[in-house]
Amino acid sequence: MKILREVVITVVIAVAVFLALRVTVQSYTVVMSSMEPTFQEGECIMVNKVSYHSSGPQRGDVVVFNPPFESQHPFIKRVIGLPGDTVEIEDGYVFINGIPLEEEYIMAPPNYTMPATEVPETEYFVLGDNRNNSNDSHSGWMVPRDNIIGKAWFTYWPPSSLGVVKHYSYSEVPVLEGQEMVLCRAPGV
Repeated sequence: MKILREVVITVVIAVAVFLALRVTVQSYTVVMSSMEPTFQEGECIMVNKVSYHSSGPQRGDVVVFNPPFESQHPFIKRVIGLPGDTVEIEDGYVFINGIPLEEEYIMAPPNYTMPATEVPETEYFVLGDNRNNSNDSHSGWMVPRDNIIGKAWFTYWPPSSLGVVKHYSYSEVPVLEGQEMVLCRAPGV
């Protein structure tokens, strides 16, 4: 009887740990080159699915999301514009509210322009780090808050890429009134 009780307790603990992990983190494989040099095609990453339950994504965060159109796979991009920001791309620079970003992580400066565009409430403007080879918000779409799965956390495969994902903050761009308080709805993400 004692052995049966210990087996049942062990199984219950294992199931609880499994369910807790399944709700909080998920693994993904990078399938395109739009985030090079930050991520290479075939790398496996862990995504924190609860990081935005108390606050919204911030500029510089790398997020995994379902694009606002039909796609076989979720996308991975960097958050550039928050709700209410104005984003413009000109002369190889990305401007947020008229201020150029210092972007040491990109493959190359963008070789395209985009007129000043305001990010709607509850949506985010995202770009791939491989600016000239990325289907992203410069193509005319943005990411609704409800489509964001989570924040990229760390790379675990291949072993040579093992490490925590670096997220950036843009100190040169002030936070607009109300942007600090961006909260998600109920835990449905």
